[in-house]
Order: sequence, then structure tokens, then C-alpha cells
Amino acid sequence: MKIEVWSDFVCPFCYIGKRRLEEVLDTFPHKDEVEIVYKSFELDPNASRDTNLSIQEILAHKYRTSVNEAKRMTEGVAQQAAAAGLQFNFDTMIPTNTLDAHRIAKFAETKGKDAKVTESLLKAHFTDSKHIGDHETLTELAVEAGLDRQEVQSILQGNDYTEDVRADESKAREIGVQGVPFFVLNNKYAISGAQSKDVFMGALQKVWEEEHAEVSLQSLSSAEGSVCTDDGCEIPNQNK
Repeated sequence: MKIEVWSDFVCPFCYIGKRRLEEVLDTFPHKDEVEIVYKSFELDPNASRDTNLSIQEILAHKYRTSVNEAKRMTEGVAQQAAAAGLQFNFDTMIPTNTLDAHRIAKFAETKGKDAKVTESLLKAHFTDSKHIGDHETLTELAVEAGLDRQEVQSILQGNDYTEDVRADESKAREIGVQGVPFFVLNNKYAISGAQSKDVFMGALQKVWEEEHAEVSLQSLSSAEGSVCTDDGCEIPNQNK
């Protein structure tokens, strides 16, 4: 089974949805036969890499509300995160552009380190209040995940893997993704948003059962036809 996950590293529900899916997979009897593929999606491609604004100030501007109301919104999200075993520190979170983070994640995929880097970037942003748009921070996170320092630095100095990020985003538009997280199972079923664990489990079971359903054929012929077997060929009575 293949699950493609479109997400952004500054999307709180992407981290929550990721953790819920992981918790469900831990109890899914066929976990070892499930492949997770992470896809890039930038919530705000035009976001600044560096800003003096807090996440609450940015949200207040985006949703045309007060900073206090934005703070209440983030507190509600933090409670959902806590229920999933995650700690979100919105008061010290650093807003940033995520293109470079996605580029490093794409590089990590070529080394089999994408799952580790994805988790590291999400935790760095939401829990550890690290600047995941900063090249030095990205380099250290990548190295901790097992990537080569010089290769990472070279990628960050250029534009490598930008086309891979754009390809993921183009595919997202093609299949109608309007928000993240967005999960596609076996290129057939979609789950939008950080759904409950029951929804994830139901989807996994449905796809698994379809994959392993016994094939039974329904006959479209009502009359007996001429057939050959190991014992020879039999011609039905044409006078019937």
C-alpha cells in the first residue's frame, strides 16, 4: 500500500495528522507493507524567510482578526497537538519561508532519509522554535538526520531540487488539493485534513481489503462452449 502525503513544515495540522496516522499504523497488522511518500506543498510560497512578526500577528492579518483572537486560535490548535502527544510552542515559533526546507527534504528522499528529515523539521519548527528557513539551522538538522554536510550546503547555495518541489505542487493542483495535510492512498482514495484515527484506520482497512480481495469472475456466457483441457477437447452438443 502506498500513501502519498502532501504537507508543509509550518502547517500545524500536518504534524498532527502525521502523528495520528503513525499511531494508527502502529496498530495496523500490515504496517510493514505500507509505504509513506512525502510530497511538498507550500502554504505561502511568498512568505519571507525572515520576519519580526509573531505567528499570532501573521494569523491576525491573514484572517482579519485581533492578535488576541489569533492567540486563542493557536491555543486551541496546541490542545489538539497535545492530545496527539505533541508540544506546540506558538509564542516562540518562528514564521518563515519553507522552500529551502522542502528542497532539503527532497534531497533526503534520494538518500532514504525523508521520513527522518520530515519529522526533524516539523519538531524543530513547532516544538523547538528553530528557524527552519535559516541555512545554518537546516544544515545542522540535515546532518543530525544523517545527510552529508557539504552536500546540504551546496544544495542550499543553489537551486537544486526546486523543480522537484514544484512538481509536487503541480501534481497537487492537478488532483485538486486545496489544503494540507492531504493523503492519497494507492492513487485512488483521498483523505483531506488531520482526520481522526478512526478515519485513518477505516481507510487503511478498506484499501488493504481491496488489494487482497480474492478475484472471482462472473460468467457472461449462458450456454456451454467448446473447451480444451489436459484431457483433450470437448465439443458441446450443438443440438441442445
